[in-house]
Amino acid sequence: MRGAIIAWTLIVPESVAYAHLAGVPPQNAFYAAPLALLAYALFGSSRYLIVGATSAAAALSGATIAGLSGGDPVRAVALSSALALLTGTVLIVASIARLGFLADFVAEPALVGFLFGLALTIIMGQIGKLVGISAPPSDFFENLIRVLSQVDAWSWASVVVGIAALVVLILLGRFVPRLPAALIVLAVGTAACALWNLSDHGVAVVGEVPAAVPTPDWPALPLHDWVTLLGGSCGLALVVFVESYSVALGLGRLHGQGVDASRDMAALGIANTAAGLVRGFAVAGSPSRSAATEASGACSPMTSIIAAVFVLLTAVFLTPVFTDLPEAVLAAIIIVAVRRFLRVGELRRYWQHDRSAFLVAATALLGVLVFDLLPGLLLAVALSLAMFIGTASRPHLSVLGRRRTGLWSDVVEYGDAVPRPALLVLRPEGTLFFGNMRRIKQQTLRRATDQSPRPTAVILDLGSSYHLGLTVLDVLEELRQDLLRYNVDLQLARVRVHSHETLNAHPLGRGLGPDRVHNSVERAVDAATHSKPLDG
Repeated sequence: MRGAIIAWTLIVPESVAYAHLAGVPPQNAFYAAPLALLAYALFGSSRYLIVGATSAAAALSGATIAGLSGGDPVRAVALSSALALLTGTVLIVASIARLGFLADFVAEPALVGFLFGLALTIIMGQIGKLVGISAPPSDFFENLIRVLSQVDAWSWASVVVGIAALVVLILLGRFVPRLPAALIVLAVGTAACALWNLSDHGVAVVGEVPAAVPTPDWPALPLHDWVTLLGGSCGLALVVFVESYSVALGLGRLHGQGVDASRDMAALGIANTAAGLVRGFAVAGSPSRSAATEASGACSPMTSIIAAVFVLLTAVFLTPVFTDLPEAVLAAIIIVAVRRFLRVGELRRYWQHDRSAFLVAATALLGVLVFDLLPGLLLAVALSLAMFIGTASRPHLSVLGRRRTGLWSDVVEYGDAVPRPALLVLRPEGTLFFGNMRRIKQQTLRRATDQSPRPTAVILDLGSSYHLGLTVLDVLEELRQDLLRYNVDLQLARVRVHSHETLNAHPLGRGLGPDRVHNSVERAVDAATHSKPLDG
């Protein structure tokens, strides 16, 4: 029960705040919240993950629909619901196809940079609300220019309210972290606004919030709108899953609990589909709510189910409380919530220890600031793929020597590893595939021809390659032919058993014969040492 109450105290204020971030009225957050909690509790694999509105999902949802809604709130709600439905569908289909592993291909530096840029964009947009400037959603630099160019239009009463809320949120979070800081600030801000009529002094308020009972309502949109939203839904699905899965995995490790990626992907898909069917917006696993409920000792899906009941009661009976809620207070809640994405220490660590990782993070960050959120996300994914391809396409080619233990190891890493005279034993430190085989061939040929005296045989240890595709075999055959021109024999060691059939049916296998394919480096060396030298 205590965990459910803590979850409720965080869900209520953050849902109202993130609805503004998503570009929809506050009641739409209450439509989605109970169903999202129930859906994950019933179908998810983590006992600790609390699903609902999050800053990242809300910001991406808002950015996706901003250019399509034309400032029409009714259309914005329909677009937001449709986007949640599409996001849920993408996640469910991906789960059926067991594509959960794709999250591992989003490089951490790219994700750090994207979320850093996302946080800066969100903060810049909320600063406009904090100073009392109303404007349509736009990118970081447009918001920055607008805020600085309209200093004369700032509402200083709103500035004072917003800064006071920021200070209280930060202080409570730092010194009394167990208190529901967002709920306290929301309640005090609302009471102060009503007591002193701050809306008459330039402080914008949320206004009337109708009771929010979730009822099915299919988005009435033309087909071309659905098609337009499809691309954004794929990016949003990726962010929803990566954010949620990382939180579930982290909390699960603390308690020795595993997380089923495909099951969680399906559960998040059902949660988003349910949210879309009741005029809600995209949801994900919340890091702050999940961590707070886990710290309270809650370790059961019942936490989400009980919290869903509390949220539903709030939506039905307590929405009039939010009428006098200052928008500056909501802006402060959002700013404090997203500052965890400003991982300056991580960027500093990349700069000190891995400049290529820093470059990827910085590029993703700037991509978000310059090109906006969705293009920035695509850039982050592209950078992740580039990092993977770059690493996989350049495997290290080790020269092996025999150690006193009888093992064949890298001569650079092990001082007692001694190369065998007249032989060149090499091991690609990675799986061979079409993207790196040409490079391996060139390096092997260069080492063989540069060595003096020239080796009589080259032995390739293929133990790191669990599968030898046709392209790999084709290039190995080219290498064998090129080495023959220099009177150098080619022998293969540690070829995996399931690759033998493909190898034997290939010209490479016929050219090598059974005497040049071995199950160990030691046997390959013995065979090469006692084989008859090739004719010149």
